[in-house]
Amino acid sequence: MESFINTWQHLPAHINPSLFSIGTFQLRYYSLMYLVAFAIVYFITVYRLKSENYEYTAETVQDYLVWAMLALILGGRFGYALFYNFGYYLQHPLEIILPLNFSNGVKFVGLSGMSYHGGLIGIVIATILFCRKRKINLLHFVDLFCPAIPLGYTFGRIGNFINGELYGRLASVPWGMYFPLDATQRLRHPSQLYEAFFEGIVLFIILWSIRKKMLFSGYLIGIYIFGYGFVRFFIEFFREPDYQLGLVLSFMSMGQILCLLMMIAGIIIIIWRRKISSS
Repeated sequence: MESFINTWQHLPAHINPSLFSIGTFQLRYYSLMYLVAFAIVYFITVYRLKSENYEYTAETVQDYLVWAMLALILGGRFGYALFYNFGYYLQHPLEIILPLNFSNGVKFVGLSGMSYHGGLIGIVIATILFCRKRKINLLHFVDLFCPAIPLGYTFGRIGNFINGELYGRLASVPWGMYFPLDATQRLRHPSQLYEAFFEGIVLFIILWSIRKKMLFSGYLIGIYIFGYGFVRFFIEFFREPDYQLGLVLSFMSMGQILCLLMMIAGIIIIIWRRKISSS
């Protein structure tokens, strides 16, 4: 048993985050996880189209996911720059959208740093524009995708784990891990796996189980926004705050503040839509 625990705790050191590299260019598994995530969202959503008699077509879903993928990347990058490292990117604005570092010559570093909440804002904007262009009912369309989103998101967190980034706070539990990117090399919570399980799999099971019991249009998106914010808020207590920010207000992380806003938004959507449907 002791041998198994030791192997588990040092597992991140044996994972190569790169699929292959050519010079300074690397193709990381994390990038592929985005493709896997969108593929999962697509196939689950198309399954719902066929089994639950939605009026949309698979082609509409494909077109929308192209918009969503671009919005996620742009929103995630700009959100990270705004919420988590504003001072740095104010001085290096090109690095927000270019995978290059210009501090010592030109070096390919990839797009390091993505914000879930920034990505969410980007997708919200893209979805509103897409639905207006196609003359689609916004909340009804979003409810179609909601159950699949957490399962796709699971792979994003697995990508974080493979990268060895976004690790947790110091831990004394036997399932804690040592992460190569941690300069202190102390035992830490594998918070990426906590998030993959609770924000991803558990939230997917909840949304999937209630998908046919929608009380009104917008019900699923309200539950998703509140549910994600609620789960992430508590997991943040196990996740190491971003080093450049630390704790905000001395006891909460930036992620927790954004999750509180998500919970409020989810409650507002549910109350608003319930009031409209009952009037």
